[in-house]
Amino acid sequence: MMIKFVISDPKTGKSYQKEFEDKAVSGIMGKKIGDEIDAGILSLPGYKVTITGGSDTDGFGMRKDVDGSSRKRLLLKRGPGYKYNKGIRIRKGVRGNTLSSAIAQVNMKITKAGAKKIEDLLGAKEEENSEDKKE
Repeated sequence: MMIKFVISDPKTGKSYQKEFEDKAVSGIMGKKIGDEIDAGILSLPGYKVTITGGSDTDGFGMRKDVDGSSRKRLLLKRGPGYKYNKGIRIRKGVRGNTLSSAIAQVNMKITKAGAKKIEDLLGAKEEENSEDKKE
């Protein structure tokens, strides 16, 4: 099964996606939202990233305030997993804050940059390919 990692660079405001086999990145399983990890596992040597969220295979978003990796139904007033409507609470399904094999996408942000630029490591080749297709 594939896990998609969305890595955001706060300095430039750009995000990069990279997919890995879940066995290749088994070292980050069990980490929680807010944990800082070494991005060498994600083929980004010298980089440190912080886990900011994610979603499971069915599209349920992760919440920092729900412990564990299981799915729960919460009565929400606002926050991740619910679009705010004044005075209305609704019961929504959410995923816990711990990474497990049920997670399909993990959102991260760069906290410490490495020696090489992230564009070189993850590639900005997609922009060049999209321009070729337009012609």
